[in-house]
Amino acid sequence: MDQEVVFIERQKFNQWWLWLILAGINGIFLFGLIKQLIFGQQFGNNPLSNAGLALLFLGFLAFTFLFYKLGLYTKIDKQGIYFRFIPFHTAFRFYPWEKITGIQVTTYNPFKDYGGWGIRGGRKGIAYTVSGNTGIDIGLINDKKILIGTRKAEEVKEIIKKLSPASIPGG
Repeated sequence: MDQEVVFIERQKFNQWWLWLILAGINGIFLFGLIKQLIFGQQFGNNPLSNAGLALLFLGFLAFTFLFYKLGLYTKIDKQGIYFRFIPFHTAFRFYPWEKITGIQVTTYNPFKDYGGWGIRGGRKGIAYTVSGNTGIDIGLINDKKILIGTRKAEEVKEIIKKLSPASIPGG
């Protein structure tokens, strides 16, 4: 990416309800672990072994840490669009303007169109999103479609108008 970056966006999973659920589940497992290991009382009607409960707690703690590390990074420059969904992509994926047949900022339904947020396949192609319902809808020369979520829809629209030689439906 030697060209001057015109647009950059970093997104994280920051929905309060998601973190409340993750904290609640971690809290329940921690409570159970303390109750069983420190106070010697069984946690639940059919308790796990101490090792099993500790492994379950550590596993869910690792799952929570994964959500903390997840992030969608998007860059746009004169060469094209780059994006990376950490930790799943070790490097940026790049779509040069020459391989893009259509591009627009669009509103979508995360659940109806793609089955939720994250890396999702749906009837409209593959989506890379972390929250919200706006994204950069990209058509490629191989007839594939991808959607990259954005929280900066208006800014992206202006950048696309300036840089994209591709058709911009509704743009």
